[in-house]
Amino acid sequence: MVTMLTSVLAVDPVGLEAFGHDPLWLVLVKAVLIFLVLVLLTLFNIWLERRVVARMQHRIGPNVNGPFGLLQSLADGVKLALKEDIIPKAADKVVFLLAPVLAVIPAFVTFAVIPFGPEVRVPFTDRVTPLQLTDMPVAVLFVMAVASIGIYGIVLGGWSSGSTYSLLGGLRSSAQMISYEVSMGLALIAVFIYAGSMSTSEIVAAQAELWFGLILLPSFVIYMISMVGEVNRAPFDLPEAEGELVGGFHTEYSSLKFALFFLAEYINMATVSALATTLFLGGWHAPWGVVHLWEGANEGYWPLLWFFSKMFLFIFVFIWLRGSLPRLRYDQFMMFGWKRLIPVALAWTVAVAVIRVLTLDGGVDRTWLLAAIGVLAALSLVLFFMGEPKEGDLLPEAPSAAGGPDAFAGGFPVPPMPAGGPVRGAAADLTFDTRRTPQTEDTDA
Repeated sequence: MVTMLTSVLAVDPVGLEAFGHDPLWLVLVKAVLIFLVLVLLTLFNIWLERRVVARMQHRIGPNVNGPFGLLQSLADGVKLALKEDIIPKAADKVVFLLAPVLAVIPAFVTFAVIPFGPEVRVPFTDRVTPLQLTDMPVAVLFVMAVASIGIYGIVLGGWSSGSTYSLLGGLRSSAQMISYEVSMGLALIAVFIYAGSMSTSEIVAAQAELWFGLILLPSFVIYMISMVGEVNRAPFDLPEAEGELVGGFHTEYSSLKFALFFLAEYINMATVSALATTLFLGGWHAPWGVVHLWEGANEGYWPLLWFFSKMFLFIFVFIWLRGSLPRLRYDQFMMFGWKRLIPVALAWTVAVAVIRVLTLDGGVDRTWLLAAIGVLAALSLVLFFMGEPKEGDLLPEAPSAAGGPDAFAGGFPVPPMPAGGPVRGAAADLTFDTRRTPQTEDTDA
């Protein structure tokens, strides 16, 4: 195993010197192509989600507009554009209009450093260019930083609406993004350690022989859970939970402004899927065995097929989760992120760093090292599934309504806490009085 890791690290990565030499017209062509691909990909993903979920629920789904219903998403977009554009009277109009734009622009910018393929020849010219707009030594950090800016659009959209439900949805989204971006960042540290770089093109080159999704499986699993939580997709779509927040941060939005929020959500879903493909599934490299059967599988424009195939695999997982799992309760969701996911990610990051140092320096028997890692993994699983303490163990009982302070004093409508403190775990089973009274017996007679 360690020998395989060493061979992976010995792969010569693609240097950053291949970038920054394209003329302006070629940079503009790449940018326009990325924009068009993302817009068309959004329309296709919406259609795919409706068809897959319909199949799971034994329904037909869109099948009228265009072949197989492919034009249904386009028809919905035209319908949104023609709807009445309403701005609430209590809204901050400037921020209300800028929030959707602030949410959607970072979603497009993040694809600037995603490698779609190797260097190729531009059609009808003699110029050779990489299938990537640009790259930098800290490209992955750039993706996470730009993606974090998009959260301001959601928070400001909820705040500027002048609605309590929208404000709560925006605050939920900010808290959710912070908690799950911590675990996502910890999962990526292991990739940086083994790739020796934070450049996306060099990380892909480091996986030419072995994908990081296999040798860093815990990081891969942590990233997959975190990416669902960060992009607010079901079952983690708490910022727009219809049951308690009507529609969440975009409750007051309509027409094209709502369409921009919708577009940002689906592009972000494609962004985290493309980043997972780049960091854990070898990027644009062909799957194992294909290169031995076909030497040109990683040459020319064919790597685009492998990249988008892997990306659609993650998108299908998003759709599968939405059609299978119910929405979590918000306190359970946040507790899982802070008390489970982040500690496990931190412990695994420390373990990967120790393995990396010992592998390079030597001096430790690898058999004992692997045995110690197995024991630590078993202890982590035990702690991971260990239940929460009961209510009475840590939380004192709240004062009764008669003897305690008035929760409504001062005009703040804060209801008193329930006796015994906050409710933890599942709700208690309902019980009904089945005893028959004389009145019911007379009525039955």
